[in-house]
Amino acid sequence: MRLLLDTHVALWAVSGDNRLPPSARRLLTKEASQVFVSAVSLWEIAIKHSLGRGDMPVSAEVAAAELADAGFEELSVTWAHTQHLGALPALHRDPFDRLLVAQALAEPLILVTHDAAVAAYSASFLRI
Repeated sequence: MRLLLDTHVALWAVSGDNRLPPSARRLLTKEASQVFVSAVSLWEIAIKHSLGRGDMPVSAEVAAAELADAGFEELSVTWAHTQHLGALPALHRDPFDRLLVAQALAEPLILVTHDAAVAAYSASFLRI
């Protein structure tokens, strides 16, 4: 199973946060799962952390190291990903989340999110 984690889910996974349900943690650690974290998430972490946002408690450098240590794979942003943005309905306004949706649809990957509006983009997305 090929999974793309949204930013919060990725941070919860590496920090042991109890907002990540045990069933989701098992899915992420299954040998058959290939887990990706987008460069978009590191971009979001870098911006929000530098602004002192409490929901981004670590820098992008720290997050990248923790995500790599967890065995998650980096997903770069490509032109093909950005071309999907224009076709997305306006279910969600956050540009970071919209680009994650576009990446998941383009690859295709199952986007794992806690956000109902993000999950509404595709029946294949997993809301935890």
